[in-house]
Amino acid sequence: MSLLRTAARASVATRVIGSTHRRQQQRWAAQDAAATGQPQPAAPETPALAAEPSVLDQLAQLGELRASGVLTEAEFEAQKARILNL
Repeated sequence: MSLLRTAARASVATRVIGSTHRRQQQRWAAQDAAATGQPQPAAPETPALAAEPSVLDQLAQLGELRASGVLTEAEFEAQKARILNL
């Protein structure tokens, strides 16, 4: 079960790293454009659903992880509270 938990956490970490990398690339592009006096390139549009899953989708995924044994009950409750901003 620890292998599944590790895989789930690695998946979340990969998403976080990807979004951080994308934001940093946009910042650098803006700084380069400002330094050269060129207009800033438009940021690529991402679908709203791909950018941030809905609360219901997050809770459903969390429930699946708990049901499969990847998350303990305490981890599930902590993540549920984080999602619901409790």
